[in-house]
Amino acid sequence: MTLALYWNPKASEDRAAIMDHIGQDDPLAALELDELLEEKAPALPARAELYRRGRVAGTRELVIAPNHVLVYRIRPTEHIVAILRVSHARRQWP
Repeated sequence: MTLALYWNPKASEDRAAIMDHIGQDDPLAALELDELLEEKAPALPARAELYRRGRVAGTRELVIAPNHVLVYRIRPTEHIVAILRVSHARRQWP
């Protein structure tokens, strides 16, 4: 079964906020993190089961960079991998 990738609007907002925050001090670091997201997120549907179980039941987490985590849920009945949040690793989630 092929899964599609879906970005929850909140995850897109998280991504933009993180890029803005990092970009204020280090635009290059923000660009590099965004490139990592662009590289790793599209590959997620093919490997969704590989990554660690999330802190919240039913979720999984992909470490994008040492301090940033992509939180997602596999929704097999909808044939999607839904990216729920992009979070700082130390952030209390949910």
